Amino acid sequence: MHRRSQKEEKQHNQALARLRVRVEYAIRRFKIFRIFSGRYRNRRKRFGLRINLIARLLNSELAHTS
Repeated sequence: MHRRSQKEEKQHNQALARLRVRVEYAIRRFKIFRIFSGRYRNRRKRFGLRINLIARLLNSELAHTS
């Protein structure tokens, strides 16, 4: 059984933490649009369209601020 060294383990955990922060930030941004905040009460077939539109808006905003 191969055990990672403490330094490798720390680097791995830091990389995971950075990724987790980005994912949680993205989810937070979607919640601002209230699409994930509660029950989706509109037509189900439009859910994917709305998710894609919101994602495009957020990506566009990120591209312009970076």
